Amino acid sequence: MNFVSFGEILLRLSPVNYSRFVQAESFGAVYGGSEANVAVSLACFGVNTSFVTKLPANEIGQAAVNSLRKHGINTSGIIRGGSRIGLYYLEKGASQRPSKVIYDRAGSAIAAADPSEFDWKNILLGADWFHFSGITPALSKSAEKCCLAACRAAKDAGLKISCDLNYRESLWSYEDARMSMEKLMPFADLCIINKEHASSVFGLNIPDNANTDPYKESARLVSEKFGIGSVALTLRESASASVNGWAGLLYTEKNYFLSEEYNVHIVDRVGAGDALAAGLIYSFLNGARPQDAIEFAVAASCLKHSVEGDANLVSADEVNKLVRGGNKSVGLIQR
Repeated sequence: MNFVSFGEILLRLSPVNYSRFVQAESFGAVYGGSEANVAVSLACFGVNTSFVTKLPANEIGQAAVNSLRKHGINTSGIIRGGSRIGLYYLEKGASQRPSKVIYDRAGSAIAAADPSEFDWKNILLGADWFHFSGITPALSKSAEKCCLAACRAAKDAGLKISCDLNYRESLWSYEDARMSMEKLMPFADLCIINKEHASSVFGLNIPDNANTDPYKESARLVSEKFGIGSVALTLRESASASVNGWAGLLYTEKNYFLSEEYNVHIVDRVGAGDALAAGLIYSFLNGARPQDAIEFAVAASCLKHSVEGDANLVSADEVNKLVRGGNKSVGLIQR
């Protein structure tokens, strides 16, 4: 099993513990980003992974590369150049105070990258799966072209392709996201999305009434609109910033598969969706049945909420133990 993901890795700076930005006198530093998080999670599951991006040829860029290499990730496809690495600042929420994120990523190396810099034929040689998210094309028109070239090469090479929509309103509008993602989504064999963005980004008419489950309808409509074989939705119910209900739904083979539901006490919620994506990809690479795939993916993302930093540093054995043990929550979805 060989996996490749493409996107931006950022330097994350966070006040210590649950301090607010205005209180901070020091910041903890870790590296992360949606596609990099998926790669790290899969590496922890024992999959051969590669991550592709562009990073400046300085010590900060090298530190980002080193953060991937320590997990055994192949970084040979990373291009060096550009003037800066993207940053984001995270103030972790607690109780009724929500988390807050401030991005500082304009003009980053990957946003300025040119499609000609990436030799996708060689990068994807021997790979089985390619992954990207909607964050990458949102960075710039050039990044969108890079993503499109990667998807075309992956499709030509016969790889399975996954896309996490990962809409970020700080990066682009619904209209811009729709125009870009409607070019990219048809390449995907697996899409991860949520109910709200299925409607707001793609304008899908999703009824919300007693006779129709809006989560199931969202998955079905996205699948039919883009011809995507498998669509997964994350389902989050927030009692507070510290306690959430967490579940997932997978629509594949024209059937719906609903996961166990968990009560999650949050240490760090960043990367939970990436952990779910990695869990699904791992399951599909191993030929798991759909119900087993969504159970594994949701359990993996449940565990991510307990792990500091962007990436889900748990093993497949740990995920399987949670799947077997269970931890039911209140109902989030209609069964």
